[in-house]
Amino acid sequence: MTTDTTTKTPEPAAVPAPGAAPGKKRAAGGHRRLLTRRDRFTLAVMAGVPTVLHVILVWVTALASILLAFTTWDGIGFDSIKWVGLDNFRQLLTDNPQFWPAVQHNVVWFVVLILIPTPFGLFLAVQLDKRIRFSRVYQTAFFLPVVISMACIGFVWQLVYNPDTGLINSIIGANEPGHYIDWIGDPDLNLWAVLIAASWRHTGYMMILYLAGLKSVDPSLREASALDGAGEWQTFKNVIFPTLRPTNTVVLVVTIIEALRAFDLVFVFNKGAQGTELLSILVTNNIIGESSRIGYGSAIAVVLLVISLAVIIPYLIATFRKERRA
Repeated sequence: MTTDTTTKTPEPAAVPAPGAAPGKKRAAGGHRRLLTRRDRFTLAVMAGVPTVLHVILVWVTALASILLAFTTWDGIGFDSIKWVGLDNFRQLLTDNPQFWPAVQHNVVWFVVLILIPTPFGLFLAVQLDKRIRFSRVYQTAFFLPVVISMACIGFVWQLVYNPDTGLINSIIGANEPGHYIDWIGDPDLNLWAVLIAASWRHTGYMMILYLAGLKSVDPSLREASALDGAGEWQTFKNVIFPTLRPTNTVVLVVTIIEALRAFDLVFVFNKGAQGTELLSILVTNNIIGESSRIGYGSAIAVVLLVISLAVIIPYLIATFRKERRA
């Protein structure tokens, strides 16, 4: 009697797929999505709404203003828009007695801002960069006017320039009858009075910009200059100031923009009359005035835009070329 013995060969164990961790099941449906549908909708709203508002309120209005500069429109109904070509610009350059004084005042505004508060802001930044005591308090005090709106600054300086109870007239004794100095009403004084108030604010703005630039200067440059025996002024002139070229570019562009868009302070003082005419005031008076001339006001706005671009773009191109060569 024979007994058949069957020998079974054990089956090989299953080899896990490459990249698959043992003991872990692959997530159903492939990779897990990091963002849910609600998250994507929220991000779309957060990014889309500001973008749409920016395009509508900035780009669309700017292009519409450029187109309206070649038309006449009283702002009542789109049917009243009439194409006039370059007549608005021709009338602006030849028949408007306020245009060229306004251009001159804008130029004076820029020259004063670039020559007085900008160097003074740089001086304050250099002093505060030395880490003197209470430097944070000084920074706050000098930067505070930048935080305040220009309209509020105008109201404050109106009190300072008041002929009867103003601070300046009280100090110099010009608040008595027959000795009044009308800082706001005198056409020979009011522009300079407004520029003092604008410079007071602009100084703090420049101080913060230059202070940020000084913080980015490599300390090894100062140490190397000190080892070479250079004094404080020589170090600043030959080492530190050349490294502030990007900051100087920002400062120049900001100053040009501040000079061309000056409006709030002058409007609060005397609404741009009697020696304080500015291009921005002319734009507002023609668009929002009693006799609305939107096409003519848009032509002034286009001239203002062209002046700003004609100054800023060539300077930026020259600056970027120098940086590429360096």
